[in-house]
Amino acid sequence: MLADRATEKKLCLECGEPLHGRLDKKFCTDACRNLFHYRTNNAPINYVRNVVNTLKRNRRILSELNPGGKAKVHRDKLVERGYNFMYHTNIYRTKVGNVYVFCFEHGFLELSENWYALVRRDEYLERAGDALA
Repeated sequence: MLADRATEKKLCLECGEPLHGRLDKKFCTDACRNLFHYRTNNAPINYVRNVVNTLKRNRRILSELNPGGKAKVHRDKLVERGYNFMYHTNIYRTKVGNVYVFCFEHGFLELSENWYALVRRDEYLERAGDALA
């Protein structure tokens, strides 16, 4: 049984090099061990970071195009500035069936093909302030 383990070649989990030394060794060097754990642990964090950055960019774009609280804009202008329609924080449906898509306190309503009404709802900011108090 022990002889079988000794002849079995184990490989480094990061680079695939043959391992020498202890039977329970998983990495050939500290650098490989560090890199393996860095990649393993940071993949979910990087995904969340990218989503948050996209939401922040979307919010900034809506804010810049709607300084007065109400505006009308063409889809091309949003896309040109880098707005990503896949990411938003919530959807608000009115009683008459209108669907507003929000990115934090800034949102839009599709008026017609490729035209959007931009709006701002400060109630979201007020609620956030109440939650923090």
